[in-house]
Amino acid sequence: MQAGTSRRAGTCLVVLCFAAACATPRPPAFPTAGGMPFPDFASAYQQATASCAGIKTFTASMSLSGKAAATKLRGRIDAGFAAPAKARLEGVAPFGRPVFVLTADGSHGTLVLQRDERVLADAPPDQIVDALAGVPLGPDALRRAVTGCGLSPGEPASGQQFVSDLVSIAIADGTAFLRRGDGAWQMAGAMRGPLTVAYADYATGRPSTIRLRAQAGGRVSADLTLRLSQVEINTPLDAKVFEAEIPPRAIPLTLEELRRAGPLGGS
Repeated sequence: MQAGTSRRAGTCLVVLCFAAACATPRPPAFPTAGGMPFPDFASAYQQATASCAGIKTFTASMSLSGKAAATKLRGRIDAGFAAPAKARLEGVAPFGRPVFVLTADGSHGTLVLQRDERVLADAPPDQIVDALAGVPLGPDALRRAVTGCGLSPGEPASGQQFVSDLVSIAIADGTAFLRRGDGAWQMAGAMRGPLTVAYADYATGRPSTIRLRAQAGGRVSADLTLRLSQVEINTPLDAKVFEAEIPPRAIPLTLEELRRAGPLGGS
């Protein structure tokens, strides 16, 4: 594929529309040291995740804004998830067919660029999402992130409390952060490796604003905000929702081509 075609495909796919830069709120700062032991960490974590732990299916319209490397991103994604590791993401265009459709089941993902009739088949979903938006999240981790359950599965192991009324909970390969809101513990955010998620605008026990940040080489490589609407929880989803519909004359697309065309390709 020629470089110009690759770049056009990536731009069409990732940036549904460009917009003038707006003032980006300062991201929350989560402490990593200096706290006091918090013995009630297990019950606090259970309370904070009660509304998301039982989610088996989740659909939402997600307004996306932010940056990956030097590329401004803005658009809308219609998303559907089913536990344990199925996802469907559609990049919504103002008119006509979706700009892209990503379907994922476990470690297998398929990306269809419907207007260009290009297909990336059977690739790791977290690497596809990373190439598109700079955040390496597979279907299960992405479902956890957007439903307000943080980034890491597993049982809480220990807790620390800080003067800002923030609590950190160690979990497997990451850390969750809790804060009291409306008289109960709520998930404020989480960290795992180079990824950070922060939550805001709670309604009916769940956040409607999700901020995702990724770091690479000691700098922020992606900073995205998702604002959720039209949320439906535990509504039965047909298995076909997560099956890719490949155009009959589709031209193969490689993961490396997608990376070069995506927002991190020129960084």
